[in-house]
Amino acid sequence: MTDQLKRAINAAKTAQTNDQQAEATRIASSSAGEQKFDMSESSYKTSHTAVRKARRFAMQGLYEWLVTDRRFDKDGKLGWKDNAPHDIAARTRATNAMHTVHIGYYHEMMRDIPEQIEALDTLISQHLDRDIDKLDTVEHAILLIGAYELQNRLEIPYKVVLDEAMKLNNHFGATDAHKLINAVLDKMATDLRDLEVQADIKANRRSSQKAAAPAAQQPQSQPKTADETKATTNADDTSETPTTTGKPRISANKAIKRPRANKAQANISDYRASKKASAQGHNEAAAAPTPESTAADVGLQDSNLVNSDEKSKD
Repeated sequence: MTDQLKRAINAAKTAQTNDQQAEATRIASSSAGEQKFDMSESSYKTSHTAVRKARRFAMQGLYEWLVTDRRFDKDGKLGWKDNAPHDIAARTRATNAMHTVHIGYYHEMMRDIPEQIEALDTLISQHLDRDIDKLDTVEHAILLIGAYELQNRLEIPYKVVLDEAMKLNNHFGATDAHKLINAVLDKMATDLRDLEVQADIKANRRSSQKAAAPAAQQPQSQPKTADETKATTNADDTSETPTTTGKPRISANKAIKRPRANKAQANISDYRASKKASAQGHNEAAAAPTPESTAADVGLQDSNLVNSDEKSKD
């Protein structure tokens, strides 16, 4: 009996705990519209890439809301409204891998932009040359995100807002839609972030002046006089005059190309010259008469003369 009583007490405690948890879940879900999400919350991915992914999912969610509930609301078809922004966000989180997305910022845009749609559309219409209903739905969603960030997220620089809007258009929009989006957001930034825009203009002006200052400090080259031109011409003319070594001076403007002798050809020429000289010396030595050969030749000639006289006598 004691064991049964203990089990009954434990079951009652468990049921009470479950009821408390269910009540807390119901209260949290009912007050979800009043939650405030901080971009610096440590439980979210707060990197630049995570915030960019949050913008992409928010753009797709806003597009879906604009073509369903928002369109039905404007057309008076309230019975068709069954695709609220929080339902779109819940369905997106259930069907996508959101672990690398800034969930807080995504929920903030999906909650605040539909709530502020009238004010944001008024801001956008001030800088449009057409009716806002004539805008493409993708362009409308991108402009809503850009207008919301320019107005409510002052910690994000306006240049970053414009750049992220261009990236969203490159990913989802038409080819030439960036011209319209950039023009509208640029004018809107001038109205909503005038101090930031003017400070950026002054900073760019100072940097350009600093870059131009060193060029202005350099002395300008004066035109050469007639004497200086003549001296320069004479220097160029005398740059190729021979020096004490007999070699021409090589100037920087006119380089003299010296012929390179072929080493093998030079050796052959030297060999032929030496052979010719030795042959000529040998011939001269052979043609010169020695004393002995001269006496013998004279005696031979005398004997020839005697023999010829004797023959004539006979």
